[in-house]
Parts: sequence; structure tokens; C-alpha cells
Amino acid sequence: MKIESANFITSALDLEACPPSGMPEYAFVGRSNVGKSSLINMLTDTKELAKTSGTPGKTKLINLFRINNAWTLVDLPGYGYAKLSKKHQADFNVHVSGYLTGRENLKHIFLLVDSQLEPLDGDLAFAEWLQGCKLPYSIIFTKTDRSSDTTVKNHAGKFLEQCKVWRLHPTNAFSCSAKTKQGRGQILQWIDDQLPKKKKDKKSPTINVGWMKKR
Repeated sequence: MKIESANFITSALDLEACPPSGMPEYAFVGRSNVGKSSLINMLTDTKELAKTSGTPGKTKLINLFRINNAWTLVDLPGYGYAKLSKKHQADFNVHVSGYLTGRENLKHIFLLVDSQLEPLDGDLAFAEWLQGCKLPYSIIFTKTDRSSDTTVKNHAGKFLEQCKVWRLHPTNAFSCSAKTKQGRGQILQWIDDQLPKKKKDKKSPTINVGWMKKR
């Protein structure tokens, strides 16, 4: 898939504030500081479509972006943002879960996991919740450029093994780096394969008049 356009649509607090849309939506979510904004900018080949920050939890709203006028990329708030009060954390989770379970045109969720870390129960628990809600999801291991290939494969392998222990069945698993753009082609191609195919215009039939005799 070639990214020809990537435009910000709106930021919404919750499902009710998301504008109606008939376009298929693909959501990206993960722990705070997992590299989600950098990944989105890498996928869309932009520098500041999603705002990056060294401060975890920068994304607090549901951000929607129209891609190629064909599908919507949804940047969801990260979970595990410790600086919110317990009351606001509860509201935060309600808004995200409300969108995930109530958005009819949401087609797939990409759960981002930091490849630098050993498997975390929080990530596995979120995947378990997605599966319990019968929501289709895939895993994206991020920041692969920050560790050796051996470490990345080790951590990714352990996480997928834990998925089996937890009886989790992600649709797919990708490894990516916002810095080197590793995985960009695979992720975009997978999304492209899921999109409705445009119907080709039927050409008018060619009439062979060679047999006609001149008068």
C-alpha cells in the first residue's frame, strides 16, 4: 500500500463523540511509552501526524486519521498512565473500552508490545480482554532497533508462548521499528489486503464491423 494522503479527522473523548463513518477503521493501542505515535508516523510516512513525546500518556483522546480516503487509522490512548487519578483512570478505560466494543466499523486492533521487555501481565491481560470481547487483534512488537536481534526474538517468542498459556489467539504478529521502518511494508500490506476492493469500470464491448460491406 502506498500512502498518498493522511489527514487528521478529529479527536474524540468517547464513542459518542466519534463522527459517523462508513470507512473501515483500524485501531492502534498499547501501554504508555510503547512507541505508538512514532509507529503511526512511520506507517503514514509523516513526521507529526501523531504527536510524539517523552512523557508517557501524551495521547488522552481518541484520534482519528483518514488514510488514502479509504480507511481510518485510530490512535487510542495508552493504558497504564500512572499520573491520572484513580477516578480519571476509570473514566479513561471506560472511554477506550466503549469505543472498542461499540464502534461498528472497527475492523481490527493492533496491540503494541515493547520488544525490549519481558512479557508483561498487563499486555497479556489486555489481549485477554480483547479476545473475551471477541474483537480481532494482532500483536506488533515495537522498538526492535533498540535491542539485538537475539533479544527481540527471545522476548517476542516468550510473549507468544505466554499467549498460548493464556489461551490467546492473535490473528498475526509483526515486528517493527519506527527508526528503521522495519515491518512497515508488512503491516500496510496486511491492512490493504483487508480493505474492500474497488470495482473496476466495465469497458464497453468492442464491436467488430470488419464484416460489414460497404454500400
